[in-house]
Amino acid sequence: MRYARPKYVVTSVTALGGLLFGYDIGIMSSILQMDGFNEYFDSPDPLATGVIVSSLTIGCFLGSLLSGPLADRFSRKITIMLGALVCTVGSAIQFASISRAMLISGRFVNGLAIGFLSSVVPMYQSETAPPGSRGRMVSLQQWAITWGIFLAFGIDYGCSYIAGPRQFRLPLGIQIVPSIILLFTMAFMPFSPRWLVAHDHIGDARQVLGRLRAYGHTSAPEVTEELRLIHQTIAFERATKASSYWELLRRPNRRRTLLGCGIQFMQQFTGINTLMLYSPAIFRSIGMGSVQSIAMFQAINGLVNVTSTIPAILWIDRWGRRATLLLGTVLIIVFYLVLSLLLRSYDALTNLTSDESVIFNFGPRGLGIASICMVYLVVASFAFSWGPCGWLIPSEIFPTHLRAKANSVTTGTNWISNFVITLT
Repeated sequence: MRYARPKYVVTSVTALGGLLFGYDIGIMSSILQMDGFNEYFDSPDPLATGVIVSSLTIGCFLGSLLSGPLADRFSRKITIMLGALVCTVGSAIQFASISRAMLISGRFVNGLAIGFLSSVVPMYQSETAPPGSRGRMVSLQQWAITWGIFLAFGIDYGCSYIAGPRQFRLPLGIQIVPSIILLFTMAFMPFSPRWLVAHDHIGDARQVLGRLRAYGHTSAPEVTEELRLIHQTIAFERATKASSYWELLRRPNRRRTLLGCGIQFMQQFTGINTLMLYSPAIFRSIGMGSVQSIAMFQAINGLVNVTSTIPAILWIDRWGRRATLLLGTVLIIVFYLVLSLLLRSYDALTNLTSDESVIFNFGPRGLGIASICMVYLVVASFAFSWGPCGWLIPSEIFPTHLRAKANSVTTGTNWISNFVITLT
């Protein structure tokens, strides 16, 4: 069965939410190392740095919890537009920051927006995508996140050559552009057909499915069949279930909730966001002295992330979710172990400690290069496995009447786990 190209347009537009998500994750990593930032904000100590960084994740946590009721009542589409609007406001506050408090407030507001987007965008994509390519469509969200991180690293690198406060203000302000683009382009995107059927807009749902599946032919057999299945599923759920958060703790949804929250919890405890954020500190610790060289290696890190997500987009529906996660987990463990041994050996050689601490001994320069390669391999292993699967699995395992609330809870688990890891 051949589906219409509008599915790619819808997925690509909503994936801008993922790009904003990734940009916000990546933008502060190199900014924290910039001379202009440290001079303007009086070189924040580790505690202040942790608060600046984690204020985003607190906002994300609250935004993800609010997103469920908003998506159910006002639709997935309107909630995404609201997230884009809030992100525009938060980015403007950060761009204009004249104090640490103002910067923290702007990051918190941006966090609310990213909480909306990170929860609702995968759900919207899952509900508008054809069943046979749902994994590929939702994986584009993760790819957009990696592009956001890469763009943040690249812009940080370019701005590292600018003197004064503009060095950090420009990267913080640029994210206003994709926010506004997302806000206005979403106005032309369809409502989720499942949300329309759940709110008894059957005719509108048929129109949307016709545009997405059959080039506007609302009477096409595949449109009629999918609409029948959606209506049948929602009717059954209405007759047998109540839509409340308590349903997530009752059988059979309890197991789904544990799985969804567990997947999101473990995605963060791979340490990927912390590695992305603090990899400049790793690069500095192995002899990368200048801000420009650190930013350059971060940009390469972002590019590795982007390219390594492509296999998941192409083949995740063929590989299966479980096999992809298992392979990624094994590789991440191996590369983390080697990275830790390399860093220990580098520290032992450069600080002239006991030779017993030297596991690998091929010189400081060789150890430094090998450590950078291990960072890239960890990122690559995450990008094709836990990256896309962490968002895909929770978006497709819950029944329609609980999907918005369930995604808000599972995404909230992701963000509170991120907060704990980042602050510690």
